[in-house]
Amino acid sequence: MSFATSVLRPLGFLALAGLAAGGFAVYRLEQPYQGFSGETFVEFPRGTGTSGIADALAKAGVVRSRWDFLLARVASRTRVLQAGEYRFDHAASPMEVARRIARGDVFYYELVVPEGRNLFDIAAAAGELGLFPAPKFLEAARDPALIRDLDPQAPTLEGYLFPDTYKLSRHTTPDRLCRLMTGKFRDAWRSLHTSAAVHRTVTLASLVEKEGKLADERPRIAAVFENRLRIGMKLDCDPTTVYAALLQQRYRGVIHRSDLDSEHPYNTYRHAGLPPGPIANPGLASLRAVLAPSDGDSLYFVARADGSGGHEFSSTIAAHETAVERYRRALRK
Repeated sequence: MSFATSVLRPLGFLALAGLAAGGFAVYRLEQPYQGFSGETFVEFPRGTGTSGIADALAKAGVVRSRWDFLLARVASRTRVLQAGEYRFDHAASPMEVARRIARGDVFYYELVVPEGRNLFDIAAAAGELGLFPAPKFLEAARDPALIRDLDPQAPTLEGYLFPDTYKLSRHTTPDRLCRLMTGKFRDAWRSLHTSAAVHRTVTLASLVEKEGKLADERPRIAAVFENRLRIGMKLDCDPTTVYAALLQQRYRGVIHRSDLDSEHPYNTYRHAGLPPGPIANPGLASLRAVLAPSDGDSLYFVARADGSGGHEFSSTIAAHETAVERYRRALRK
């Protein structure tokens, strides 16, 4: 055996051993960490370095050790790691964890607030998500300080909690959510480029939002209300009666005679003019409808019984009563 051969054999063995060790390391980085258990949240504040992220993940039990994550970070060739809070609910490999943080796959609650929802609806939705108890949100939303500069007459933030889809962290407070929603309203209001009075516009738009299911009918509904306001005729708007009952904590799912007879200021069956404030949170379409109502002399509208969500409009009480009877006959059939 030559000297060269005797030297090369150990070197070859070492090379094979190195390849095997490297292969094992790559294999380990792709394997879920079986020591993980339960659900955990790990938050990386802005400016946290790779080493700090690795330490936090190891401490939380997401990866076996900080070195596993640091190796995965190099091996995966990921982009810049993203700050934020991450939720881990199953065993994951170091490579998967590194990729998630590079994608910015942060945890958030998604709060969907459709047009026409009121502050009670929003409070209930936030409570169902587990963000915070509904009464806490109601407490924050009843303080109009956030929009006092826009609407000094606002009784609460009702009308200014703009409908949208909100992505919220676990640390979102009721005050923070109110600030986000009123901020969205400010953006929407600026986009309208109007000098109209905010309080009157938003209050009337909230009635239009609750009555108008079809977008093309909202300017006509706004016109009916404007026509009534102009001649001092009561609005007779059912949703205001419902809202009055909600404020008194006695709404039972349907309108009763006692609701219509209530002297509550929001009940437009008893009081002429607009209610003291909005009864819901209108979207842009209803705000635009109030700013540009249709032409016409209609004073009444009643729902059609065809399930379309549309209405039949009338200019006289006689025509309206005929339309109401037509609606009742259709329901009986």
